[in-house]
Amino acid sequence: MTVAVVLFTSDLRLHDHPPLHAALAAADEVVPLFVRDPGVRAAGFDAPNRRAFLADCLADLDASLRHRGGRLVVRTGPVVREVHALAAECGAAQVHMAAGVTGYAQRREERLRRELAGLGVALRVHDAVITAVAPGAVVPTGGDHYAVFTPYLRRWSAEPLREPLPAPRAVRVPDAVRGEPLPSRAGTPGLSPGLPAGGETAGRDRFSRWARAGLDHYGERHDDLAGDATSRLSPHLHFGALSAAELVRRARARGGPGAEAFVRQLCWRDFHHQVLAARPEASVRDYRTRHDRWRTEDEAAEDVAAWREGRTGYPVVDAAMRQLRHEGWVHNRARLLAASFLTKTLYVDWRIGARHFLDLLVDGDVVNNQLNWQWVAGTGTDTRPHRVLNPVLQGRRYDPDGAYVRRWVPELADLDARTVHEPWRLPADRRAGLGYPAPLIDLAEGLDRFRRARGRA
Repeated sequence: MTVAVVLFTSDLRLHDHPPLHAALAAADEVVPLFVRDPGVRAAGFDAPNRRAFLADCLADLDASLRHRGGRLVVRTGPVVREVHALAAECGAAQVHMAAGVTGYAQRREERLRRELAGLGVALRVHDAVITAVAPGAVVPTGGDHYAVFTPYLRRWSAEPLREPLPAPRAVRVPDAVRGEPLPSRAGTPGLSPGLPAGGETAGRDRFSRWARAGLDHYGERHDDLAGDATSRLSPHLHFGALSAAELVRRARARGGPGAEAFVRQLCWRDFHHQVLAARPEASVRDYRTRHDRWRTEDEAAEDVAAWREGRTGYPVVDAAMRQLRHEGWVHNRARLLAASFLTKTLYVDWRIGARHFLDLLVDGDVVNNQLNWQWVAGTGTDTRPHRVLNPVLQGRRYDPDGAYVRRWVPELADLDARTVHEPWRLPADRRAGLGYPAPLIDLAEGLDRFRRARGRA
């Protein structure tokens, strides 16, 4: 009997899974393996919301494998050590896995290849499993990645995608291989109350329902804060419970402006992956420095605390931060507004905001979270790095009736659309009765400070 190991990482699904498909074609028996890496927790990435969602994904993956005669093998320890030990234990000839893009993923792949070679075991790394298009598949002339989105979009859109692979009919796992009990979300402390359920089954069901009801209107409604018309698929994409390549194909098959707008968002995801694959250090350092002297958390402690708690005095920003805490997710437009306020109005280091988002977001992704924060801060790939999003004007534009603000900032529930985004304009006696804070800073003052800091005053 020949044996192969499939190391699952950020690809927790059976549909459209090239590593699993290749392993089943190459071996009589396959060990589907997930390693709970203590290094992830030590680095601070094992946040409660993602830990719970991950547990859902693993339980669903195991159930799907058992339906096909297999099971998921879970082990705990350093990834290289555990894969090496399992490959030796079951006499595997090959280990298959999806290619990653972070510095950690690249180092892990290098160590795995080296250690497995000592056993005579081949490591097969598969591209375009986590993304629709592999990071290195589309590059500009004379460069290793695209630094501007629009030309990348043109090239990416012309790139042929592979046909999505069906889920396997059967998976045979060696009887002698043992694993640990699956983790459970039960009892996980610090969960957001509105955290959604994870897993491939839930993700595929969500996409199918949303595609029928919301995809056609996505183009004109995805920025509507109160309408909540986005797909909410980002957590499923982060954990790989859904295939980005399959979503692109299914959306294109449906066609129309809504599908085109949705595919564009999937392209943004691939764009960030190809940037970080080429520049792994951008997860912690400015992709393009503006020589900012950001305020640190010590210097801006009260402002940062108010921002985290949703008590800045700017309703749409506070609504975003409260949604984040309650759901472990927040509307993309609201993310941009909250990030712009912290970095450009309060002039606080983007890494402080990115860390807070990673602490709570169920879709908290080193690639997209860090590079989106840099895009807003003007140290990333934005071609207009000095733009500042005005929370009042943006609130009126994307929440014109104030419904989003009233949903998440109940102190303002009785205000009308005219005043809900500027409660400080109310008479003093009525304003005092709201129990809502005054603005942390005047917007003009914040803008002036930012422009002076960037040498644009």
